[in-house]
Amino acid sequence: MIILSHDDVAKLLPMREAIEVVDRAMRTVSNGGAELPLRSIMPVGGINKMGIMPGAMNDPACFGIKLISLFPGNPARGLSSHRGAYLLFEPETGAPVAMMDASLLTAIRTAAASGVATRALAREDATRLAILGNGEQAEHHLDAICAVRPITQVAVAGRSAEKAAAFCKAAKAKYPSITFTPGDDMQAAVAEADIVCTVTASPTPILNADWLPKGCHVNVVGSSIPSMREVDDDFVLKASIWVDYTPSTLAQAGEVVEMIAAGKFSADQLKGEIGALLQDKIQGRADADQLTAYRSLGVAAQDLAAAQHVLDRAKDTKAGQSVDF
Repeated sequence: MIILSHDDVAKLLPMREAIEVVDRAMRTVSNGGAELPLRSIMPVGGINKMGIMPGAMNDPACFGIKLISLFPGNPARGLSSHRGAYLLFEPETGAPVAMMDASLLTAIRTAAASGVATRALAREDATRLAILGNGEQAEHHLDAICAVRPITQVAVAGRSAEKAAAFCKAAKAKYPSITFTPGDDMQAAVAEADIVCTVTASPTPILNADWLPKGCHVNVVGSSIPSMREVDDDFVLKASIWVDYTPSTLAQAGEVVEMIAAGKFSADQLKGEIGALLQDKIQGRADADQLTAYRSLGVAAQDLAAAQHVLDRAKDTKAGQSVDF
């Protein structure tokens, strides 16, 4: 078995490769080529939780499980809020073949999924990005969106204007040709955006539909349990929403769950899964003025495909540490 560290994953899963890996995985999901039990969440004290995500795929043939701790207080300690391990198995004998850091794997594949959706749904001339949130996911989403659209302006807004400014300073060093504008006003940040990514841990809406300009594309990413939501009711009603996996959306997307329970929305109003769109099985953006959205919850197939890619690259480059198991 190969053990792969955080640094190994960083080297073996660059964003542009991750986007193509996730693109293929979402096509497999919508073709019925994956077994995806819904994510289990177990309380482990206070607001802390543990997430359990098993999955299996037929292309590439593999199966595995992600065990990840969700500790919201970690960023204040300089740590990721998501920490854990991914265990990957091979399908011929069922033997475990790799264990790797799951925190970075999760961050990269989540942003890569938004990159896939943005490439499919955002206007091709989109250059202005707004990121709501300034943590780890904001960093990786910046990389993902810049990989698929020619971004020239980025507005970053969070609860702390100082943290948003620090984020922008660091991002400017990596992307010197982009103009960055930090702040704590969410409405101002999205006022002229072509693309918006919500990557917060807010339990209540931070984004209102009437703030958004025509033709905007939104990746709704940060809230992944039914009791949390980042967008208001009008957003659900006005946006054309594509999803990663319909069963998880109907069970875990807080804004969709609440609106259906209230009788204000129905499942058939969702546009469909992104994997079907990528294969032209369903329609994508209809016109330049349409408000499009990708509701990201993250599915086990994304982790699994990313982990398999990391393992394949590790074998090619002799990365990681081999151990008898």
